[in-house]
Amino acid sequence: MKGSDLLVAALENEGVDRIFGVPGEENLDVVESLRRSSIELIVTRHEQPAAFLAATYGRLTGKPGVALSTLGPGALNFVTGAAYGFLGGMPMVLITGQKAIRQSRQAHFQIVDVVAAMRPLTKQSQQIVSASSIPTLVRNAFRIAAEERPGPVHLELPEDVAAEEAGDAPLVPAHAAELPVPSPEAIKRASDLILAAKFPLLMFGAGASRPQLAPALSDFVRRVRIPFFNTQMGKGAVGGASDFYLGTAALSERDYVHKAIDRADLIVTIGHETVEKPPFLMSQGRHQVIHIGFVSATIEEVYFPQAEVIGDIAKGLDLLAGQLEGGLKTNPDWAALRKDILDHITDRAEEDRFPLTPQRIVHDVRQVMPPDGIVALDNGMYKIWFARNYRTDVANTLLLDNALATMGAGLPSGMMAALLYPQRRVLVVAGDGGFMMNSQELETARRMKLNLVVLIIEDHAYGMIRWKQAVDGFADWGLTFDNPDFVAYAAAYGARGRRVTTASGLAPALEEAFSAGGLHLIAVPIDYSENIRVLVDELRHMQD
Repeated sequence: MKGSDLLVAALENEGVDRIFGVPGEENLDVVESLRRSSIELIVTRHEQPAAFLAATYGRLTGKPGVALSTLGPGALNFVTGAAYGFLGGMPMVLITGQKAIRQSRQAHFQIVDVVAAMRPLTKQSQQIVSASSIPTLVRNAFRIAAEERPGPVHLELPEDVAAEEAGDAPLVPAHAAELPVPSPEAIKRASDLILAAKFPLLMFGAGASRPQLAPALSDFVRRVRIPFFNTQMGKGAVGGASDFYLGTAALSERDYVHKAIDRADLIVTIGHETVEKPPFLMSQGRHQVIHIGFVSATIEEVYFPQAEVIGDIAKGLDLLAGQLEGGLKTNPDWAALRKDILDHITDRAEEDRFPLTPQRIVHDVRQVMPPDGIVALDNGMYKIWFARNYRTDVANTLLLDNALATMGAGLPSGMMAALLYPQRRVLVVAGDGGFMMNSQELETARRMKLNLVVLIIEDHAYGMIRWKQAVDGFADWGLTFDNPDFVAYAAAYGARGRRVTTASGLAPALEEAFSAGGLHLIAVPIDYSENIRVLVDELRHMQD
């Protein structure tokens, strides 16, 4: 058995069924080993979306996704995807090729130090120098990628090591990894603080969206009956239909949900990771914070909790609820405040004007998506509107990135969701800027025979930066562009395209696309004047 055979056998041992990527000549032994294996190789049109696909697999399943590239330029195209998984807490394993390390017949052609380049963006980056070490290194890579806090691991496989005879190196069996249970002292300290608070408030962060946590979080809210809000990446950790839901912190301050945050004298953050844009800004004497997480809090200028409960979040919340259940009374002021917040968020959601407002787009998307339907967002101004306005009832049904916040990830993220959940409706929402960054993957989606609808929000600009430019008083300059005919563009890839031309046309177009199945592209123009009216003028008036 040669090294590449041993690598693929080790991947099968980890339960890998798909690998995404663009192989090169340094991977040919691996490609041949994959051809004879149970693992499907899904060839993408660029390495960056392959990494996004692997990361989203990890995000949705809790198991590392795998991506493959060649050396040099191919490997470096993984860099953004590695950072996406690293900041977003998504387990993944990146495998890159390299020239032979026992000879140098091509000098330094295409050779860069990929291991060093990946080191700051991964939990571990390592070159494989011996075929017999492959089972140990692969098992360790998957263990490190999946354990808290999850993230990417990089392995570089030189072509001579891939071709080397490995002998009878045994595979390393996987085993379950248990998280420690929070200490009784930490539980007691937290419960005392909560019982002493007049206005306790819960916040669910990115770490609360781990796939296995949803039942425990909902049970905790049911038992303690404390109002809650969530960060952008914590949306859906507990359903927005709950009577205790107060909204999403899509901005760091001065939004309507911050009325509740300002009222609270104690905030219990569950799964908060400071890689997210801050959902609120702590300051001395404002309110106390309890951090409940898999790992200790990262202390920042705007986040410095006074108490921590560290370990298995589900078990910790069960113990904490046991201390609190029946001992708390919901302050009646919360109900009126909740109504005020949600009324403002849904204001003008059905306004009949064209081009469509962001509120109307979010409203119409919500109408056609069932509770378990998945919306995968790219990064743009619309992300703030979906974060604020889109109510989620099921965990991980609004996939957005509020950590690296990179453009170009929305389409691959939605493709991965459609591949994992072929019976569920999956919608990609992307701006015309972000969509074009990886639009070539429409061909991959069609080849994979995915049922996927892509909604392109068209404003002919890098809209979020243009909004910030206006807010900061700069001239409107340098951020606009032209677009292709998206209907014709869809047809060129074998998809069905459609343009929305009336205020009432979006919901029927989406419904028709989902009912027909297959790959669809829908372009809708947007009126972003609401960015200034709501997110600047209205919120400034509220603050005053």
